[in-house]
Amino acid sequence: MSFEEEWSSARRTAAATGSGSPGVAARADLRVDGDELGAIGSEAYGLHQRLSRDGDHARPATFDASVALTGADFSSGAALLTVHDRWNTQLRTLLDACAQISNHLDYSAATHAKEEADIAATFSTSKINECLT
Repeated sequence: MSFEEEWSSARRTAAATGSGSPGVAARADLRVDGDELGAIGSEAYGLHQRLSRDGDHARPATFDASVALTGADFSSGAALLTVHDRWNTQLRTLLDACAQISNHLDYSAATHAKEEADIAATFSTSKINECLT
């Protein structure tokens, strides 16, 4: 089969399946939907905001209680301080993860849209056809 025949066959297949349209991938596992990425990124951002506000409510009281218990020679003071420190570490880790998810998805959606536009402009069917004729 010649290149022209293969190319014509590929174009017919793409037209029949809709996989030749800009923004639509031929394989579902390669599909990127900006709306879905945006929704996930928005949720990650919202979670980050709520954790920033609500995840730290008990910290001052927990720290004060651990200091008071330690000052009164209760061994639970040191244990409570360990809980306080571990909570802070875990909270910061979770906040960082939410921020990274949100930022990465925003970046991915924007980059994908730009790449799709570049590909559509560079490799439009009319330009390919011009090269073949």
